[in-house]
Amino acid sequence: QVQLVESGGGLVQPGGSLRLSCAASGSILRIDIIGWYRQAPGKERELVARIIPGGMTNYVDSVKGRFAVSRDSAKNTMYLQMNNLKFEDTAVYYCNVRRPIIDHDFWGQGTQVTVSS
Repeated sequence: QVQLVESGGGLVQPGGSLRLSCAASGSILRIDIIGWYRQAPGKERELVARIIPGGMTNYVDSVKGRFAVSRDSAKNTMYLQMNNLKFEDTAVYYCNVRRPIIDHDFWGQGTQVTVSS
């Protein structure tokens, strides 16, 4: 079992930066896929960034060059550094651990990111 707790959301002006953190309790396996999703009002939840086994990262096109996903295994924590934020980045951001071996997703409770002037 994995429990995830996000932090770091808030209100930021366009062009600003935020760093989201996701602290995990319980073991994250090497075969797990870890990442961040977001859901804006009236829209479906979408994958923002993820780290797949082996360390490769994937990003949705709209955040490439602006966001960076990382993990600190010693702290059992993953991060999403968000730079040059835009209005359209406004959403609730969720961290996710996908465990393919049991076909199960673990989710955090979400943290609100609002980009507004």
